[in-house]
Amino acid sequence: MANKVSDLAHRLARNAEAVCRYYLDNGRREGRYWMIGDVRNTPGRSMYVRLKGPDSGKGAAGKWTDAATGEHGDLLDIIQESCGLIDFADVATEARRFLSLPQPEPDYTAKRQSAPASTGSPEAARRLFAMAKPISGTLAEAYLRERGITALHETSSLRFHPSCYYRPNEHSPTEAWPALIAAVTDLDGTITGAHRTWLDPNGFSEATLGKAPIDTPRRAIGHLLGHAVRFGVARDIMAAGEGIETVQSLKLVLPNMPMAAALSAAHLAAILFPDTLRRLYIACDDDPAGTGAMESLVDRASAVGIEAIPLSPLLGDFNEDLRRRGIDVLRQNVRVQIAPEDVDRFLFAAGSAGREALRG
Repeated sequence: MANKVSDLAHRLARNAEAVCRYYLDNGRREGRYWMIGDVRNTPGRSMYVRLKGPDSGKGAAGKWTDAATGEHGDLLDIIQESCGLIDFADVATEARRFLSLPQPEPDYTAKRQSAPASTGSPEAARRLFAMAKPISGTLAEAYLRERGITALHETSSLRFHPSCYYRPNEHSPTEAWPALIAAVTDLDGTITGAHRTWLDPNGFSEATLGKAPIDTPRRAIGHLLGHAVRFGVARDIMAAGEGIETVQSLKLVLPNMPMAAALSAAHLAAILFPDTLRRLYIACDDDPAGTGAMESLVDRASAVGIEAIPLSPLLGDFNEDLRRRGIDVLRQNVRVQIAPEDVDRFLFAAGSAGREALRG
């Protein structure tokens, strides 16, 4: 029947390009894919939707993956997120409207029940963060220390969940892994989303860098566009980077500077500015996506009178610099890139913090 979820998904997949043009109109077709920033129709290129392929299985049409966050799904997810819908009944109604299918007769005998929070909603993110606990003494703290982040600064936005659900795809059983949970907040500090990094309970290895041995060890839920994981309250000066590990690595040498970790290059490009901000440091990864995000962010900041200063790593990112080159090299590389008037204010205070980090 056309009203079944699987039938709706298959019908949408047969019209995948039309679905993308309608709901993801900020993107564009490139070969067999539709390229877009994320499932919420943010401009960018980190998410791709397969336009052609079999009805099911590997390579199926209508399946999408966000390379920046690891999120994936089908065209029903795109309708839900791009339209800001919560209840699946509303998603199905919208899908039928798009496909010009008749709507089902209302079931007047069904019992009215209060629905749980949508798995991708800000409320679900707030519940997840509330269920987690502070990272002190947990596997999450050990994970960060193994990444070279031996002095943790302003980490109230980070928590640990010992058994966080993970589902590889819609056809797989749910698993449970320990996870680092990060609160994504707006400029007022309200939680709008949550980022999960599933961790390997057996500990750190160079192959996985401590992340769980699963296909997508990082995923985010909630409303992410413009928001970030925040370390400190930004006023006149702040730094922004692509990931939690990158920003916490910078915090080792600039512990007093407020910082914000976006969850991908696309989200870094879209990060919101406090009204009082006058200088923004941008910690960009050394890859095409990072360069593109930095250029977009420089343009946005300059347009509103904010001085934007890129900070470039020596290797792939600042956490790799910290792990492979050490804290002294990281500090010196950052020192020559920040404004001279910020050296005394931020970097010199990092000297003692850095020595304490090396000791412990």
